[in-house]
Amino acid sequence: MKISSIHTWDMSPVEAIKLQNRLRDMVSAEDGPDEIQYVAGLDVSIKENRGIGAAVILDYPDLQPVETAIAKKDIAFPYVPGLLSFREAPVLIAALKKLSLTPDLVLVDGQGIAHPRRLGIAAHLGVLTGLPTIGCGKTRLYGKYEGPGPRRGDYSWLYAGSEIIGAVVRTKERTNPIFISVGNNISLDRAIRYILLCTTTYRLPEPIRIAHLTAGKESPGGSDWHANALML
Repeated sequence: MKISSIHTWDMSPVEAIKLQNRLRDMVSAEDGPDEIQYVAGLDVSIKENRGIGAAVILDYPDLQPVETAIAKKDIAFPYVPGLLSFREAPVLIAALKKLSLTPDLVLVDGQGIAHPRRLGIAAHLGVLTGLPTIGCGKTRLYGKYEGPGPRRGDYSWLYAGSEIIGAVVRTKERTNPIFISVGNNISLDRAIRYILLCTTTYRLPEPIRIAHLTAGKESPGGSDWHANALML
């Protein structure tokens, strides 16, 4: 898998914000080919400044795991709201580089353009990999919305002023919605469709849910974390 090295990761928060403002213009909300054979889920567990990144590839549309990669790295970048990718993306890139398969679509636990500078971790990774990428956040980082309807598949728009930056999607009845946004090389309409197609019994799409479990099992106290995560 080709991953761009257009920048290093050794920078201050001020430099990181400047980089986000430069990279945002590289994000595309245009759809690529609608042919999906493999879909990846990415997630990170951080314990005591040690990051454990999981990249899981599932076949599509059956959603059965076909490959998993784990990477571990020390986390040096501080926790700063809006700069999640500078803490988590390096370990996820290390996990992606271990995969023998290249996914056709990547679902990332985090935001895409639903971000103050339109470059959350899913958009950042989308720019670096060039792959169609979707941000799937469990909570809202930025923007305003009215809640979607109660049924699975109901959704409402997430706004920054008058600009639509994402969608608030109900993936399971009587369960909190998730926050979907474009990462790169995909439209918001198609992103919503694939999130729903990749979600089965649980609230989270299967690729992210399995990556979440995989990263958690590798972390200290992983067995308890694993049991709790099964309910997502």
